[in-house]
Amino acid sequence: MDGSPWKMDGPPSITIHDTWAPMDSHLEPLDIGDFTANRRMIFIAVIAIAVGVIATFVASFLLELIALFTNLFYFQRFSIDAASPANNHLGAASVVVPILGALIIGLMARYGSERIRGHGIPEALEAILTRGSRIQGRVALLKPLSSAISIGSGGPFGAEGPIIMTGGAFGSLIAQTFSLTSAERKTLLVAGAAAGMSATFAAPLAAILLAVELLLFEWKPRSFVPVALASATAAAARYFVIGAGPLFPMPAHPAFAGVDVLGCCAISGLVAGAFSGLLTLAVYAWEDAFKRLTIHWMWWPAIGGLAIGLGGLLCPQALGVGYDVIGGILANGYTVRAIVVLVLVKGVIWSVSLGSGTSGGVLAPLLMMGGALGALEGFVFPEAGLGFWALVSMGAILGGTMRSPLTGIIFAVELTHDMNMFLPLVIAVTIAHAFTVLALRRSILTEKVARRGFHVSREYAIDELEILFVRDVMRTDIVVLRAEGTLHEALGDVEPARDERSQQVYPILDDDANLVGSATRPEIAQWSATPGNLDQPLGSLATPPQTVRSNETLRAAVQRMAEEGVTRLLVVNPASPRHLVGKIALHDLLKARARHLEDEQRRERVLPWEYILPPWIRPKQKRT
Repeated sequence: MDGSPWKMDGPPSITIHDTWAPMDSHLEPLDIGDFTANRRMIFIAVIAIAVGVIATFVASFLLELIALFTNLFYFQRFSIDAASPANNHLGAASVVVPILGALIIGLMARYGSERIRGHGIPEALEAILTRGSRIQGRVALLKPLSSAISIGSGGPFGAEGPIIMTGGAFGSLIAQTFSLTSAERKTLLVAGAAAGMSATFAAPLAAILLAVELLLFEWKPRSFVPVALASATAAAARYFVIGAGPLFPMPAHPAFAGVDVLGCCAISGLVAGAFSGLLTLAVYAWEDAFKRLTIHWMWWPAIGGLAIGLGGLLCPQALGVGYDVIGGILANGYTVRAIVVLVLVKGVIWSVSLGSGTSGGVLAPLLMMGGALGALEGFVFPEAGLGFWALVSMGAILGGTMRSPLTGIIFAVELTHDMNMFLPLVIAVTIAHAFTVLALRRSILTEKVARRGFHVSREYAIDELEILFVRDVMRTDIVVLRAEGTLHEALGDVEPARDERSQQVYPILDDDANLVGSATRPEIAQWSATPGNLDQPLGSLATPPQTVRSNETLRAAVQRMAEEGVTRLLVVNPASPRHLVGKIALHDLLKARARHLEDEQRRERVLPWEYILPPWIRPKQKRT
């Protein structure tokens, strides 16, 4: 059959065979762009910039609140000047301080909001996955307060997790005041989270990458542009509100450290990967242990607080955020014995208290333990400059524990502004990431989400439905019905249904082969139940056809089916929308998945190894 109109003489049913060449085979695809962004992205970006400014003040407020509670708990003074719990003079009485802080947090979680418990990032993930990116206003108030009490009373946590959660909460609250979709609310929630991290660490690029690798679940301009602008805004506002970066300035290392040093970077990455896995297992082992207790979870943080207090007696440097300790580690300011004690005590009290369900972040503790691990390696590995191995291990621990390798690399560089560290970090972080991906099914962040009954996929790939067109999978061997024929005649042409793949929708064409309507099996059965309809022309009973163009993507076809509530569409020529070229059903879309599975699973040797040998020594092939 060619492109000219055809007459339907003869039998009322006609089969369009798959040998029929569609008219649109020479046409270009529809005007499909690389991205799906539209002008609404500008509106969301403007709101995100405002969120970035607010998140900067939130971050500043939380840092000052932590300093205030640290001064109150350990030095009994009202001040927002930076203070470290390690410098307290309470002696054995200091054991009581973390217990008191943990009791307050337990009460706040019990009678305020249970969502203040935890790292901060998993709670943001849960809000995105299960609550349409809606966060309650009281969480935005209680989360920073509880975290400040936790850290100020000696909790071995970072401020970044609570700031990310609080910044995300403010982004979500602002989004809820506008008429936005769930996807747009998610963008503003993540914009607030990224801005909070950017303002805390003066690391705008790492904050963007963390959002992409962990929170957005997509790589699209509609979300990337607002999030990036919010992060950049927070980094700029930080200069005026908190101060300039970097957080841990270091002298630049050599542009090329040497082959032996790079080889040791690979070993450092492997060690960091194993240590990351150990930390993750320890946190959730303690969480499982607390769940077996018969007392109410409100009292669990107090038990974790006891562990913190006892650990603080052994190693006061393990208490609190510890940015000063991280700076000391990078400056090679600790002995081997001090570093070993710091790693052991910090790891134990951090995992115990985090498993108890208290409030606090994971980034700063990971930086401290990773830096300490690298400092130990520096006593064995070749000399590479001040703080080299500590910085390498810090990045590797982040990349391995959080499963965000790009964030780990860029974060370490932004914290120090040492651009020459890119190559060592790429090696170490990549190997640490590879180790934990193969050794553990989930990261320290997504494990908590999984334990609440949700799955987070951390992989991004091209959707098979976006790269195949309707014409690639449509069926052309279908039965059509005449519009002028009667319902009685059509009943004889409708084939009995053999299975779910049998033809369920019948196109109805006029004598010039133009599509005028369609009829499904249930509709035909319903019409035939009324005797007066049997002599009616089929065209007068037909319903408007649900169609898709043959050069549209399978994603467009799926969306059309969802919008119309159908599982089958008639395929028409884009140059002539009334010209039928085939039919597509939901099961036909499985062909796209089958193609993907073949690409993933089918192994073949395209070029035999014999061809790399000179012709005179190639093995002779037997003639058949």
